[in-house]
Amino acid sequence: MSPVNNTETEEMRKVEEKRREREVYRDKIRGCLFGGAVGDALGYPIEFMKEDAIWKKYGQRGITIYELDAKKRKALISDDTQMTLFTANGILVGETRGCLRGMMGPVAAYVYEAYLEWFETQNIYDIAGIKKDVRRICWLMNVPELYATRVPGNTCISALEELKNHSKYGYPDVIRKRNDSKGNGGLMRVAPMALDYHGGETLDAVDQEGGEIARITHCHTLGYMPAAFLVHVINRIVYPQREMSLEDIILEAKDTIRRIYKDEDHLAELLAIADLALTLAENQDDDVSNIHRIGAGWVAEETLGIALYCALRYRNDFSHGIIAAVNHSGDSDTTGAVAGNILGALCGYEAIDQRWKEDLELSDLILEIADDLCYGCVMEEYGSYRDPVWIRKYMEGGR
Repeated sequence: MSPVNNTETEEMRKVEEKRREREVYRDKIRGCLFGGAVGDALGYPIEFMKEDAIWKKYGQRGITIYELDAKKRKALISDDTQMTLFTANGILVGETRGCLRGMMGPVAAYVYEAYLEWFETQNIYDIAGIKKDVRRICWLMNVPELYATRVPGNTCISALEELKNHSKYGYPDVIRKRNDSKGNGGLMRVAPMALDYHGGETLDAVDQEGGEIARITHCHTLGYMPAAFLVHVINRIVYPQREMSLEDIILEAKDTIRRIYKDEDHLAELLAIADLALTLAENQDDDVSNIHRIGAGWVAEETLGIALYCALRYRNDFSHGIIAAVNHSGDSDTTGAVAGNILGALCGYEAIDQRWKEDLELSDLILEIADDLCYGCVMEEYGSYRDPVWIRKYMEGGR
């Protein structure tokens, strides 16, 4: 056998070894991304409904099964899952460029570009009207279903419109304050940042990247600090360094956020709402009453608190957890999505009831993105192994 073939064989052995090492995380990564989409789709039909209206339409337990769209016969995802998928696409573009070119910019820079492309899908475009000669990074731009407008958040739209119209130099200085929003639109989309971590950076750095991704559009400290908190929690669940209970993980997240954001305003408010979730999860009161004590979930710290509460209360029961997370007079799809991210990571995809796997819009695509986050880019700059499908998706924008 020639030396070249020996080299290629050794490289393939290393590629397969990397994949096997990451395979053990696949079920939790799939569970996290898919679980978020399940909570999103379950809560989307009741997002703006008051509790009395929910009980009247669906019964005293509220909505407990998908409401299928009359035309598509699918449970529809909202902008929460759309933006989560674009977050993952941007992260994987950055990772791939780092592997194949030996250098990359901040992760948030690639996610920023991905968000501008998502913004185009929401801007009264249809896929036939998108110019094919424009450089794009997201292969998701080739998915017609992602051009549906599902009540996108005003802050996300206005911030991205400003960036698209006024940013001349690419990735913006995210420290510059474009608004004072602490809405949950930054929090709802950051789970992929936690899932893509393969041990190359410190977890503090990963948490902060999650915060920076949220701060692209939401510039209040309570708009981005909860995103860093969520990234920490999900990462510890998926990639445990030692045996830790969910309570232990939340307490560690509090300590980490306290350290990395020690000079930020409103830090005490965020830590207090995490403590409240821990306390409420131990009482005997009903879920609606407890959720009311946390808030309605329209702002990020309340969404995080509701999600933590539901995950603590139902850590081994995905279905009950997301049902509790959506059935209240608040931002039901986003509280469902974030709770679904945490519960899905805790339980794993295989433990999610089959009823949630049937009729979910873009379910195969969600699992495909989850698998890409799991395995990551296994190519190297000076290696001979090349994956043409991966290159097309994450170097050529699907072209």
